[in-house]
Amino acid sequence: MAKLSDFLPTSAKEVKARGWDQLDVILFSGDAYVDHPSFGAAVIGRQLESHGYRVAIVPQPNWRDDLRDFKKLGKPRLFFGVTAGNMDSMVNHYTANLRLRSDDAYTPGGQAGFRPDRAVTVYCQCLRSIYPDTPIVIGGIEASLRRMTHYDYWSNSLRPSILAESDADLLVYGMGEKPIVEIAKAVHNGFNIKTLRKLRQIAFLADKKYIDSIENEKIVLHSYEECLKDKFKYAENFRRFEVESNRIEAATLIEPTGDKYLIINPQHPPMSEQEIDSSFDLPYTRLPHPRYSGKAIPAYDMIKFSVNLHRGCFGGCSFCTISAHQGKHISSRSEKSILNEIKAITKMEEFRGNLSDLGGPSANMYKMGGKDRSLCEKCIRPSCIFPTICKNLNHDHNHLIKLYHKVRQINGIRHVYIGSGIRYDMFIESEGGENYLREVIKYHTSGRLKVAPEHTESQVLNLMRKPDFRLFKNLYDKFHEICRKENLKYQLVPYCISSHPGCTEQHMRELSRKMSKLNLFLDQIQDFTPTPMTLSSAMQYSGINPYTGEKVFVTKDQEAKRRQKSYFFKGSKK
Repeated sequence: MAKLSDFLPTSAKEVKARGWDQLDVILFSGDAYVDHPSFGAAVIGRQLESHGYRVAIVPQPNWRDDLRDFKKLGKPRLFFGVTAGNMDSMVNHYTANLRLRSDDAYTPGGQAGFRPDRAVTVYCQCLRSIYPDTPIVIGGIEASLRRMTHYDYWSNSLRPSILAESDADLLVYGMGEKPIVEIAKAVHNGFNIKTLRKLRQIAFLADKKYIDSIENEKIVLHSYEECLKDKFKYAENFRRFEVESNRIEAATLIEPTGDKYLIINPQHPPMSEQEIDSSFDLPYTRLPHPRYSGKAIPAYDMIKFSVNLHRGCFGGCSFCTISAHQGKHISSRSEKSILNEIKAITKMEEFRGNLSDLGGPSANMYKMGGKDRSLCEKCIRPSCIFPTICKNLNHDHNHLIKLYHKVRQINGIRHVYIGSGIRYDMFIESEGGENYLREVIKYHTSGRLKVAPEHTESQVLNLMRKPDFRLFKNLYDKFHEICRKENLKYQLVPYCISSHPGCTEQHMRELSRKMSKLNLFLDQIQDFTPTPMTLSSAMQYSGINPYTGEKVFVTKDQEAKRRQKSYFFKGSKK
C-alpha cells in the first residue's frame, strides 16, 4: 500500500513533511494527479525528481477565486511548469458539434468544471499576475499542438502560437523528459531562462536580431498576419511544419508573429531503448494521489492495468496528432522493462489477472523502423505505410508475438487484451501476417476486435491517409475464417469517421451501404473534430490540400455534420 510520502507533494503540508524550505520546480496541471507513466505531469515530475530536483504538483488549481492555489507553495527556485493535462482543454470540454460536455474523465468523480477553457493560457496569466518575474515553461498536448499558428475549431479562427497568448518564457513540445531536464540544469547553473535559445525541442519568441545568429538550417514561414489574410499561405505553412516534424534532423522554423518571431528549434532524435526504459522505470506508485480517496478517476480506471510498449507512430493519419507530438519514429521499450512493469501490476491490490491493453499509439509497431537508418534520415514522407508500405520499413511482427507469449506466461496473468488500435494494413497481405492476426484473435481479444478502416470511399480515404477499403474486406474474410477454425463467436467492430474533409453525404450513403452489406454494426462512430496541428484541420479551415494545392470539399454547417453522422445508423443491423 503506497504511503503519502511515496507521491510527489501537492500541498504545503506535504512539502513541509519532507523538510523542504523551497521547491525547485512547481508543476500546474489541468488533470488530477495520478502517479502513473500515462499521465504527463507525473512523468515530468518524476523525471526532474530523478535528477535531484525538489518538485511538487498542483493539480486542477482553482482559477476563479483569490488564486490561493497558485500561491500556496510559494515561488520555485527554478521555474513553474504548466500543462493543461493529457488532453487539449477545448477537446476535453466540447463535443464535435460544440456542445459542452457534462463530464471530465481526468477529474475525480468524472465531474466537469475543474479546469478552464484554454487552461495553459489561463494558468500562465494567473501565475504572471502573482509572480511577474518567475520563469514559466509550458508543455503537454495543448501547448505542443498549439506551438505555431493553428486553426482553432472552437472559435473558428486562426490563432497565433500559444506563446504569444500565454506570455510563457519557453514551450517544450513533444515528449518532454529530455528538454525539461536540460532547462532545469541550465537554470540551476545560473543561466537566465530567456537566454536558453540553443536547446532542442523548445519554442520561444525572439526579436529580429536573434534570427541572424541562427547557424543551422532555417526555414522562414509566412507570418501569422499573412496566414490570416491568405489561406493558401496558411496551408503552405502547415505543409512545411509537417515535413520538418517528420525529419530526424529538422530545420529551425521561424514564424513572424506581431513584432516578434516564433522560433521552433529541431526536436531531439528518437529516444533510445535505454532512455525510454529509464522514463518508464521511474518509481511511480501507479495510483491516484491519496487526496482523491474514495473518488474514481475514469481516465485512470481505463488504463490502470494497461502497459505501453512504445512511443511514436509512422501511420501518418491526417486527423491524428500523435506524430506531431510523439514523432513518426518508434522508440520501443526493452522486454525486461515491460515484463517488470507487468509483474508489478500483478501485485496491485485490485488486479484480478486481466491486462486491459498491451500496446501503444498503435498496437503493432513495437520494435519496428527503418532497415537502413541512413535512408530514414533523408526521408520526408509523413507515413511509412501510406500510400504503400516503404520498402525500407521492417514491419516484422515476430518481436510482438514473442513478447505476447512471455507476458501470458507471467504468474498471475489470466488474460492479455489488445485495446490499442491495430494497423491491419501492415500485415493483412504480408508474408506471415496471418500468424499475428490469429495470435491476436485467439489469445488477445475479449470477443470484439476493434479496427479502424475510418471510411469505405477512396476519395475520403486518400485524404485521411488510410488504406483502400479492399484491405479491410480482406481482414474481414480472414477474421471470420480464423474464428470458424478456432470455434470463436467473435465480432469485428469497425471505427469510422463522418464529416472529414472531402467527405460528402453521397460518400456516407456508400459507407452505410457497404458496411450493411458486410452485416457490420456501426456503433463505434466519431464525427470529425478538427484538433490543432493536423493535416485534416488544415484542410478543414482552408478548404485546400496543402500538398497539392487542390480545393477540398468541407462540411462546416452543424446540421450538415449531423446528417452525415446519421448515415452510420441507416441500414445498420440492430
